[in-house]
Amino acid sequence: MLKHYACYLVLMAGCLNYACQSKKPEQAAENNTEQTAAAPDSNQKFLNKPLITEIYTADPSAHVFNNKIYIYPSHDIESNVPQNDNGDHFAMRDYHILSMDSVGGKVTDHGVALDIKDIPWAGRQLWAPDAAFKDGTYFLYFPVKDKNDVFRIGVATSTSPTGPFKPDPKPIEGSFSIDPAVFKDTDGQHYMYFGGIWGGQLQKWENGKFNPNGSKTDSGKENEPAISPKVAKLSADMHSFAEPVKDVQIVDKEGKPLLTKDHDRRFFEASWMHKYNGKYYFSYSTGDTHYIAYATGDNPYGPFTYQGVILNPVLGWTNHQSIVPFRDKWYLFYHDTELSKGQTHLRNIKITELKHKPDGTIETITAYKE
Repeated sequence: MLKHYACYLVLMAGCLNYACQSKKPEQAAENNTEQTAAAPDSNQKFLNKPLITEIYTADPSAHVFNNKIYIYPSHDIESNVPQNDNGDHFAMRDYHILSMDSVGGKVTDHGVALDIKDIPWAGRQLWAPDAAFKDGTYFLYFPVKDKNDVFRIGVATSTSPTGPFKPDPKPIEGSFSIDPAVFKDTDGQHYMYFGGIWGGQLQKWENGKFNPNGSKTDSGKENEPAISPKVAKLSADMHSFAEPVKDVQIVDKEGKPLLTKDHDRRFFEASWMHKYNGKYYFSYSTGDTHYIAYATGDNPYGPFTYQGVILNPVLGWTNHQSIVPFRDKWYLFYHDTELSKGQTHLRNIKITELKHKPDGTIETITAYKE
């Protein structure tokens, strides 16, 4: 059923050509998989409205600090970089932090919290960040390509959840790829989940060292286990890994690893972890099939058993989620491209309620009104 739905969406994308739009369409690369986005019927109505419209925002990592929601998103801009599968057109340069006292209430943009020019080791492309709090300090974790064009993960600190944040002089030793997500377990221990294939470069680290000539997509081994996202326990001071990086294994209900060819279920990017009734919920994006999926496990390292889809495809090629409890309800933060009418690199963040069923599974959300 999911595969049929995905095929329908891709066909609609070809007909409506939403995702191939840009401010300069003539710059679009030919034969570009990145731009073949899932697109809805133009008559469909969106379930939720963008949280802010003054700037483009994406990849919302939400946290509750001091009984208030703070959102740490990417800040999309029109960089006039031609679109390609490597994601070079996602050329973000700073982070704005948002806050809201209540769901549905006013959203405040606190301005630039960290600029790429202030990161000594950075080269280009500030992608999806995350945040954490410990012992009076707020930590902003961010992926950015270094001066050799290799994605690393850095950390910056502040005494305020809205910054400004001061970056460490070097990236976290042993870090690589993109999309850091920091989870605080009930025992107070913090873990970082990270990684993303294709433009996120995770497939170029298959043997523990960066191979600039490695695959541009995935492992290329269709019938073997898919590339795994990564996890590492953070040190007590939150500035480094306290252990070697480990694989996060995602398996089917028979305990078999998901395969590279299983694009409807395998990991692509956008790790997130939340805990509900003692279970660990690892959620992620399937990328080229455009689902937000999830798997559950009994400990923060996994393995995690695939359970289903949290969010069906939205308008735009990418999606990226966070899941947080707030005042006795759970909420899903995500993005689409409503504001830019389908320009895949100019996104806007949204929020909707998320519901766990009595058996612990999550109700699938469709981002359009019936």
